Amino acid sequence: MTTTYTRLPSRNLDKVAGLLRPACVLPERVGLDNPALDAMTDFRRLTAFIATPGDTIKQAEERMIRRKVRLLFVMDNEDRVAGLITSTDIHGEKPMQVVQSRGILRHEVLVADIMTPVERLEAVDFDDIAHARVGHVLETLKTRGRQHALVIENVKGKQMVRGLLSLSQLSTQLGVTIETTEVAHTFTEIGQHLTQD
Repeated sequence: MTTTYTRLPSRNLDKVAGLLRPACVLPERVGLDNPALDAMTDFRRLTAFIATPGDTIKQAEERMIRRKVRLLFVMDNEDRVAGLITSTDIHGEKPMQVVQSRGILRHEVLVADIMTPVERLEAVDFDDIAHARVGHVLETLKTRGRQHALVIENVKGKQMVRGLLSLSQLSTQLGVTIETTEVAHTFTEIGQHLTQD
C-alpha cells in the first residue's frame, strides 16, 4: 500500500513576524506551601546562558546585560560545567584581589580568575525538588547561606544541570526582602512579612 503525500500550503512571512523562544514563566507570587517547581528556573524550558573560562569579566558582564541575567554558567571546551560567575562576583572584591595579586589590569581579569569552580557548587536532586515546597527551597538556601543552588538530574547515566534556584528570584516571588548575608532566621519571621502584605 503506497501513501500519497501532498504539498503543504505555504505563505510569505509577515514583516512583523517574531520568533518563539523557550520560556520558563514562573508565577509572580508564591507562598511557602507552593510546589518548589514554582521557584525553579527549568533549563528544559529556558536556555541557560554561558561564558567560557577564557572570557574577560567585561565580556561576561556584557553578556549578562544583553541577556538580562545575573548569572552565567561557565562551560569548558568539552561542554562540561566548569563553574558559575555572577554579577556579584564581577562587581565584588574578587577582581581587585586578582589585579593586586597578579599585577594585571582589571580588563585583563578572566572569568576563570573569579568564577566559583564546579567543585564548590552545591546541587539539589530534581526528584527532591519535584516533591518539595517553596519553604523547603527557602530553608535550603538559607541554611547554606547561598544565593543560588543548582538542580541536577540523571540523564542516561550522566549528571546534568536541570535547573536553578535563586534566592533573589524567590524573594521577589514571596514579596519579601531576603538578604544573603542576613537571611530571615525563622519561618515565623517570614510568615509575619507575608501576612503584612
